[in-house]
Amino acid sequence: MSTLVGMSRLLDRAEIDRQLADLPRWHCFDRSLRVRYTTATFPAAIALVSAVADVAEEVDHHPDLALHWTRLDLSLWTHVRGGVTQLDVELAHRVARLAADHDARAGDPPLRRVEIGIDCVDATALLPFWRAGLGLRETVAPEQDDGTPELRDPDGVVPTVWFQPMHPPRRARSRTHVDVYVPAAEAATRTEAVLAAGGTLLSDEHAPQWWVTADPEGNELCVCAEGDQ
Repeated sequence: MSTLVGMSRLLDRAEIDRQLADLPRWHCFDRSLRVRYTTATFPAAIALVSAVADVAEEVDHHPDLALHWTRLDLSLWTHVRGGVTQLDVELAHRVARLAADHDARAGDPPLRRVEIGIDCVDATALLPFWRAGLGLRETVAPEQDDGTPELRDPDGVVPTVWFQPMHPPRRARSRTHVDVYVPAAEAATRTEAVLAAGGTLLSDEHAPQWWVTADPEGNELCVCAEGDQ
């Protein structure tokens, strides 16, 4: 672990938002700083990736990168802190300067996270089945203090699967649902769009944290507001 990472403290959302004012088109979402850059050609995108890699090695702090032809999505967060630190902000500034040097255009990244929730009586009995079927490894989310297990894809391809205890057990309604997390300011609008598209509101008891909706055949979707880190 580098000295800089070890000394970095977790920034709160107010601090992050204040500093993002100097980083146009960068966003804080899901405990990370995110941006999307678009270049004119694929070689130009590769050149930008190479430049970012050189800086990342220099500071011993490495972003998550996803390259799709001329589109580059970057995510910065300090893994050992579980969120954004000043090191991420400083690296974001350097990346922004590199992007300008490479004539890359900054745009808004996709700000959403999708998870699959399974209501159950005994999560430990279900874990082997879903782990084998989806080829995922078992983890425990650090933000959960109840030890509820999750299955996460280290490659970020398959959505996280988590298990929600039922008290009492039920079989009348769907026991598997999809959670979509969006920025808090967009959650209500997204819910309205879901309802306008034929959905039914099942519960707004926990709004504005999340809304429980269902499609025309009763399959459930929870629209969740991504909270502060």
